[in-house]
Amino acid sequence: MERGRTAPPARDAAPRVVRRGPARWRGLIWLIPALAVLAVFVYWPLIQNIVFSFLKWNIYSGEQTFVGVANYANLAQDPIFWRALGNNGWYAGLSIVFQVFGALVLAAIVESVRSERWRKAFRAIYFIPSAISLTVAGLLFYFIYQPQTGMLNVFLDNLGLGQFSQAWLGHEGTAIFAVIAMSQWQGFGYSVLLFSVALQRIPTELYEAANLDGVGPFRRFFQVSLPLVREMTGLMMIVTISGAFQVFNEVMVMTSGGPNNSSQVLGTWLYHAGFVTNDFGSAAAIGVAIFVITLLLAAAQLAYSRRRRVEW
Repeated sequence: MERGRTAPPARDAAPRVVRRGPARWRGLIWLIPALAVLAVFVYWPLIQNIVFSFLKWNIYSGEQTFVGVANYANLAQDPIFWRALGNNGWYAGLSIVFQVFGALVLAAIVESVRSERWRKAFRAIYFIPSAISLTVAGLLFYFIYQPQTGMLNVFLDNLGLGQFSQAWLGHEGTAIFAVIAMSQWQGFGYSVLLFSVALQRIPTELYEAANLDGVGPFRRFFQVSLPLVREMTGLMMIVTISGAFQVFNEVMVMTSGGPNNSSQVLGTWLYHAGFVTNDFGSAAAIGVAIFVITLLLAAAQLAYSRRRRVEW
């Protein structure tokens, strides 16, 4: 054999076989319990609800009658349903303003504080309302909004603005906005905390480079902070909008949909259809409407976030 050449492989050597098929499927076994839980507690009830929306169902007598799309046709002609949908729209719009963009701005201000001790203190202060349950917060604001002895009207009177005092939960034009204000107060701190975590993940070298270039705090926020927390912003948009169309507790505790159905939302109107008028078919149809609206809005937001994704 010449020097520098390797010997050819033996002809009788068996070829090496790499079997990867079973190893790939082995990892999916760990997903089966989670998929089973989702199938039993999420997807199967969802399918059942869609089926129920085509029935006229009296749950107390058990009588079920197939009515096709009649429940959906009745919803389309129901003015209270559209009013409830509009209230959910107000809820979503104001929640985006305060719990997404407002919380992001406040989180950026908190993270700009130089003292670590003060940053921790501010995070704790803003998070405290989020630790209070919605039911307790609703009762708290119910007393704050009392026309005669409520803290809000007393405060306005002391400021010489008594002409603005009114029954905030008893007036059709202000009831839903009073409930929304309470909800923003309760959930604002949680959004601030999440945005604070996202801002902490941004490398400090980027801020230092911006400072060397003479970039001020406002430009630094829009050119460095805002693009690099875009994924968190998209997630918060999805969570906020979905929560706004599923709201129930605060409205039920504070107004029960009144006065004159002015503060009804889809969740409370679903409850009214199912447990007050005993029409579970219509309640199921409202549930399907909530699901479709939240699914479409979440899909649109995900598609937009993927197109505007920033790599760093």
